[in-house]
Amino acid sequence: MREHSYEEIRSAGLDILAKRERVSWTCSQYAELALGVAEVLCRRDGDHVSIGAVPGGYELRGQEAETLREVFWDFFRQGIITLGFDEAHPNFPFFCVSQFGRRLIERNDTYFFHDVSSYKKVISEAIPKLNNTTLVYLQEAMQAFQTGCLLSATVMLGVATEHTFLLMLDAIANNPTHSQMFKTVFEQRTILQKINKFRCILTQNLNNFPPELKEDMDTHFAGIQSVIRTFRNDAGHPTGKIVSREQCYVLLHLFIPYCRKLYDLMDYYKK
Repeated sequence: MREHSYEEIRSAGLDILAKRERVSWTCSQYAELALGVAEVLCRRDGDHVSIGAVPGGYELRGQEAETLREVFWDFFRQGIITLGFDEAHPNFPFFCVSQFGRRLIERNDTYFFHDVSSYKKVISEAIPKLNNTTLVYLQEAMQAFQTGCLLSATVMLGVATEHTFLLMLDAIANNPTHSQMFKTVFEQRTILQKINKFRCILTQNLNNFPPELKEDMDTHFAGIQSVIRTFRNDAGHPTGKIVSREQCYVLLHLFIPYCRKLYDLMDYYKK
């Protein structure tokens, strides 16, 4: 049998936890999950596996077994599973899917939380021209999210959001065709003042944009920017407000359409 990658093992594990794959074991403890993952990988490799019969006694060995351990503890760190199955089995090797994890895996989009490199891949595919400095803060945000530092993740995401907005203003400032229209934006002292002034001018001239750029402008630009900024300010000041894991998860997702819209605007204002 060929050796399977982290992504393949993780995908099999997630599908078992979400009950998208039927296996011979209840998978309420680690050893059962390992057997279940082996069963699923056999089927995906084209072997005709009946429930309860893994051909040749195939199991995860060597590097694959080590990879599954890494996947399992990543699931735990990311909040997808919690240790213990019930009051009679409260500790490892028993485990169960957390409420947060259940909501994520049912949406089938948890690859987004694989690791920092996979988040970078998703972002880079959505915005190929993404600025390297912005990416540094996004990677930091994702790393903080994975380790449970949700306030730090929110602040880093807020920095990336503001940096992207300022890059767009630079594109306008460098084009004489558009810079005069936004002269009052550049005169503002604070980032919030610049944002508010820009929105005002943008709204007044929205009908001049091509339909594909105008579509979802208010939601993907102004709406998302406001949400991320609010959470960033709450997290960056001693307000006592706590950002939940789900809220941070949503913010990481929301940044993508926001950033894509800003880069579409950059391209427009560079013409």
